Amino acid sequence: MQPDVIQTALAAPASFSILSLFWQSHIVVKLVMIGLIVASVWCWAIIFDKIMLFARTSRQLDKFENIFWSGQSLEKLYEQVSGRDAHGMAAIFVSAMKEWKRTYESGAKSLHGLGSRIDRVMDVTVAREVDRLERRLLVLATVGSAGPFIGLFGTVWGIMSSFQAIAASKNTSLAVVAPGIAEALLATALGLLAAIPAVMFYNKFASQVTRITIRMEGFSDEFAAILSRQIDERSAA
Repeated sequence: MQPDVIQTALAAPASFSILSLFWQSHIVVKLVMIGLIVASVWCWAIIFDKIMLFARTSRQLDKFENIFWSGQSLEKLYEQVSGRDAHGMAAIFVSAMKEWKRTYESGAKSLHGLGSRIDRVMDVTVAREVDRLERRLLVLATVGSAGPFIGLFGTVWGIMSSFQAIAASKNTSLAVVAPGIAEALLATALGLLAAIPAVMFYNKFASQVTRITIRMEGFSDEFAAILSRQIDERSAA
């Protein structure tokens, strides 16, 4: 610590409000706190975005399943869905139907390999949808795992600075020690404040991604079976 900083810290009355602790802390601790606050705001922005995304995706899956199993013809359903920005099961359905129609419209004499091609395009679509759902979840995982350690780094640095000030002043009274320790511990508190919701919502979202993936893969298998039966019927005709 600089000598003038030490004298100011000793002369000023101790204030334990959060803003006072922030402004009185060492510049390194300030940077750590600012970084953690930015990370926390970023995490909450991702959390609210994902909450809306998963709610919207769940509604889309339910709506499409109801329409698909209502007995409507595949061609008519394809005309309705292909003109929109499809996601989830609708995207899987559109990708499979595109491959199906591309084969028949090209006048292919043999349907050999059509089933495997449809399986592949649906697998690629499922992977793309899962990637869309998982986007930016790595940020939550990173903040959740690294946040407490970054806060601890700020705390250790702040305590070291406080001990330097104590050694320079040769005064070990609680009035001298307490403010510096409180400033340092604020960094750990901010680290936990950023990390705890990040970990909780990361686990929640990861579980939702797994459930949605299972639903999409189940639909993919069922739709592949439907198309496979139609391929067999047309091949035998």
